[in-house]
Amino acid sequence: MLIKIKNEELVKELIGEVKDFPLYTTQLINLANQNAQGTRPRVVGQLTELIKECPEKTYKGWKNWYLSKYPNAIESATERINEMMDKLKEAIKSIDKPMIKKWVEDLVLEKTFIGLKFQEAILKKVASIKKANYRLAGPEEESQGIDGFIGDIPVSIKPITYKTKDALREQIKAKIIFYNKIKSGLEINADNVLK
Repeated sequence: MLIKIKNEELVKELIGEVKDFPLYTTQLINLANQNAQGTRPRVVGQLTELIKECPEKTYKGWKNWYLSKYPNAIESATERINEMMDKLKEAIKSIDKPMIKKWVEDLVLEKTFIGLKFQEAILKKVASIKKANYRLAGPEEESQGIDGFIGDIPVSIKPITYKTKDALREQIKAKIIFYNKIKSGLEINADNVLK
């Protein structure tokens, strides 16, 4: 039997009151907080460790203990987030329909095309370093986990996060080129192909 406890029920059970916020406001505050980093450990402390360290086992006890240990944390986080919210309010004023259209085109057309086509760019780059030809895999080869060939070497192109998914790893009979998307482009690790 599967038992469910709703978030509101959890809050009411553990804290006693459920705070109510107008529609969309928590999403905007959360976005401002992500940008301002207002609730990072350097501002509010390492909360997972602090909650374990706290000798009090009730919400009221935790609240009093935390506020005595970090008396300025809530105010510091609030200030950081509020400053960012002011910047977001200014940015929102500059958003109009043409800008939204430009953003949608960038996402749907450019970023999607680049995201789906960068495998060829990786093959081309590694092949040029190896001074070899390259080609994309055909459908039959793709079904075997091969994305392309550098010279006659079959390669599979995977995100760096693939390394951490050992349990999910399929049997690929190809050398793997790992990539990491960074702000300025791609970082590629093709050591096993270039050796």
